[in-house]
Amino acid sequence: MTPSPKLRLAFMGTPDFAVPVLCALKEAGHEVVVTYSQPPKPSGRGHQVQKSPVHTAAEAMGIIVQTPKSLRDVEEQKRFVSYNLDAAIVVAYGLILPEAILDAPRLGCLNIHFSLLPRWRGAAPVPRAMLAGDSETGICIMQIDAGLDTGAVLAREAMPIGASDTAPDLLNKLTARGASLIVDVLTGLQGTLKPVPQPAEGITYAAKLSREDGRIDWTKSAGFIDRQIRALQTWPGCFFMLGNEMIKVLKGESIAGSGAAGTLLNDDFTVACGEGALRIVFLQRAGKKPTDGASFLRGARFEVGQKL
Repeated sequence: MTPSPKLRLAFMGTPDFAVPVLCALKEAGHEVVVTYSQPPKPSGRGHQVQKSPVHTAAEAMGIIVQTPKSLRDVEEQKRFVSYNLDAAIVVAYGLILPEAILDAPRLGCLNIHFSLLPRWRGAAPVPRAMLAGDSETGICIMQIDAGLDTGAVLAREAMPIGASDTAPDLLNKLTARGASLIVDVLTGLQGTLKPVPQPAEGITYAAKLSREDGRIDWTKSAGFIDRQIRALQTWPGCFFMLGNEMIKVLKGESIAGSGAAGTLLNDDFTVACGEGALRIVFLQRAGKKPTDGASFLRGARFEVGQKL
């Protein structure tokens, strides 16, 4: 069997979970001639300007890195066209690709999207699937068009959502599989692989997460709050207010229990919910180190029977 010719590619991504895809493209022997990533920005306690994980990884590989604030500038579009690309691979890049960018590569721009399209189009498919209680999610390799994740699908693969999965856990598993799948798709595009339009039924949207998504509402079921804590672990994190203090919940456990929603049921920091109860396993006060729920209660002026 004759091996598929290697392609001239652009890689467009920003966060750490996109790095394995860039590595897979290089390891497959493709020529990644340029990487696009979000511009460096202040980060951490010292607010020092830092490059994105993809930017850092690409430089270590000797790949040219471009960090435009927008791709709508004509000169930026001309520069992209000048790379004479076969394809561009996009993973959580963070910028809208104008038509001039989409039309430039010979085989188009391909996105690794972490859901089973058309379910959960949009910015936050993994946490939204978890919040909704979906039993599975997956990966779609799709052609990017002018719509919001509306392009035809070149490959899809389902993956179960485990009862203890956090969003970072699930995203790492999806990315690892997506890195392998995109290599297969690039081979298939040079053969008989054909895109399949998305069905018109089953469309849902994964809205961008906000800080308020992390606020715990004790009238919700314990199962939902447990999913909320696991789904929003990276951003925005889950929290509740204890007086005027915001307490961040790092890990919880849905267990049997009943009482008025928000009531502390025992010294192990079990809180009654709208349905069932949630044991707070680990939490964190602002500016403090994480601690387990029981230890927190021993140092807090908060007693069994009180409401949060």
